[in-house]
Amino acid sequence: MSPALPLLPDDSHTTSPFHVGEQKLQSENGSREMMEQFGRKVIRPYMPDQHRAFFAQLPFVVVGAVDAKGWPWASLFPGAPGFAQSPDNRHLDIALNASPADPVRRALHLEAPMGLLGIEMHSRRRNRMNGRVSHLEEDQLQLRVDQSFGNCPQYIQHRDITFLRDATDSAPAQASDRFTKLDPEARRWIAEADVFFVASAVNAQNNPVVEGVDVSHRGGRPGFVQVEGNSLIIPDFPGNNHFNTFGNFLLNPKAGLVFPDFETGTLLMLTGTTELLSKEAPEIRGFHGADRGWRFTLHHGLWLRDALPFRAKLGAFSPHSLMADTWADRAARAEQELSRNAWRQFRVARVKQESSVIRSFYLEPADTAPLLPFEAGQFLTLRARSKDQSTAQVLSRNYTVSSAPGERYYRISVKREEHGDLSRLLHDQLTPGDILEVKAPQGSFYIDPAERRPAVLIAGGVGITPMISMAHHVLREGRRTRHLRPLTILHASRDSAQRAFADEFRALQQATERQIRYLSLIGSATDSETPGVDYNGTGHITDETLRQALSLDDYDFFLCGPPPFMQAQYNNLRRLGVADARIFAESFGPAALTRTLDTATPSQPADQPTEDEAETAEISFTSLEATSTWRPKDGTLLEHAEAQGLTPNFSCRSGSCGSCATRMTQGAVTYRTPPTAEVLPGEVLLCCARPAESSAPLELDL
Repeated sequence: MSPALPLLPDDSHTTSPFHVGEQKLQSENGSREMMEQFGRKVIRPYMPDQHRAFFAQLPFVVVGAVDAKGWPWASLFPGAPGFAQSPDNRHLDIALNASPADPVRRALHLEAPMGLLGIEMHSRRRNRMNGRVSHLEEDQLQLRVDQSFGNCPQYIQHRDITFLRDATDSAPAQASDRFTKLDPEARRWIAEADVFFVASAVNAQNNPVVEGVDVSHRGGRPGFVQVEGNSLIIPDFPGNNHFNTFGNFLLNPKAGLVFPDFETGTLLMLTGTTELLSKEAPEIRGFHGADRGWRFTLHHGLWLRDALPFRAKLGAFSPHSLMADTWADRAARAEQELSRNAWRQFRVARVKQESSVIRSFYLEPADTAPLLPFEAGQFLTLRARSKDQSTAQVLSRNYTVSSAPGERYYRISVKREEHGDLSRLLHDQLTPGDILEVKAPQGSFYIDPAERRPAVLIAGGVGITPMISMAHHVLREGRRTRHLRPLTILHASRDSAQRAFADEFRALQQATERQIRYLSLIGSATDSETPGVDYNGTGHITDETLRQALSLDDYDFFLCGPPPFMQAQYNNLRRLGVADARIFAESFGPAALTRTLDTATPSQPADQPTEDEAETAEISFTSLEATSTWRPKDGTLLEHAEAQGLTPNFSCRSGSCGSCATRMTQGAVTYRTPPTAEVLPGEVLLCCARPAESSAPLELDL
């Protein structure tokens, strides 16, 4: 077969390699300019030599085509390695071993557009090629290249292939009658699938080079596709941002799906219509790992049994597949969400000493339900009972989660405080296997890894705990979405012995080639410590430190540490001209900043009386015989109770954790700032409540 086009590579694209549907979705995703530059470099009108060699070693290729009635189909064309050969960089020859009943084979004709995907499951490599049928015989076809480009290995499960028979023997393949409804076998087959392939197409009328047929891979854990009657709901995980499939759907909402069973060689082949679903669509909302989704509705389909001459058993799942939900996970989590503020039992799975004063506790659910999702930087509320029976009181406190979202556990990293009852209990008494009660993470201090603006994380002492969660989350999301938000971490600690997570941060710095940058400042160094190796500087974080560490840029700043430390860093940043709106700070506990607005007008946190707040009130606590009189100067009900000698449970003192919830049997309360924690009927959050005008005295079960 003689080539019809020049053989020399041509990297000059006079037009975009993406059609208008792909461009629209790239624009909505914020990646249009980046993808245009990237696409012009990697999407070629010829096959590089490594792609040509790659296709020649494959035992099958995934193919897509459109039948005479305009319905796309996807299939697998098998063959012994070498059945696909590239005579030159513009063409690919494929031996036709597929069943004559295969809809893709039946759709072939000269100049028919085809999508082709080469995928090597044991190495998780894959390359795409879209082209046209330039030559067709009974047992062979030749494709002319329109576009050739590589794909990432995400969501491909490992499989090793073993041939059972000669690949040229397609006789065993048995095609079913076409059907228009999914029967129980098909539903079960789809619900248990961990992989399928999808073909999509755009009529090549405007630009045949970038329009035509595409076929792509979709993978996840079994249960990642949901069957609803005759429709499928499919989460769309982050990929290469080309939006080849969705861009085609936007212009032509039809798709062909093939679900292969590699253990029986059978193909379930479907074609139908599609509907794109945003991340916030009810059908897809809450599915962890999905950036969006789509609905496929069957028009017709068929079974092609024993179509593959080989078998392949499932090996290891892709790490990316394990990070994403199944529909069962989503359903279980939705049920859990109904009780997000309820106490749940967790088992201590592991204890690790992070520094001379900080110890990490790995907490796994004592039940089988999944963890509720959280944002990197949020805190959980924990309560535990002392093992000392003579003082067996229940203690409660908030602790930042130092593990990243997506793990199967919560990690908290706690500094031992001599005057902290719960921290001493955790350090001195807690061992693996112990049971604690935990409320799901919450809080407004967290990082958005999708933000393009670089971020600076400034931590003092144990304030590094939310920052390690943020850094791991940014790296994980960067690998998943192919956008890594640049981070600079500045950590001040008394000395290197008390410093936690330095090795973890340095590993992140190396893994990201310093897109995540870690700088450690210690109060004093030992003679054996080397600057630039064991630490980056001594002393406090000052204005000059920030000038030296940060290049001229627009940053978001995240602060966490002791209140004086955070206030000092806030003041440093404001003196350097950083906008108040660009500074975020941890706020549970007593650590509330005194901020200045960008107009330079001093501003304290809002704390104005409400219209229904009482001028005076009588309060009765069940544990005290006498009533007490409350006045506005007495502050919150928590402060008033403490003044009466009571010791209520509390942690955040800001209405965000719910630890101080107390039953109210009579009277009414008001909140100057509405609490973010759930307040159940008949309960009051002491830390931010004050008596409201009422004809009855306030009675609290405390």
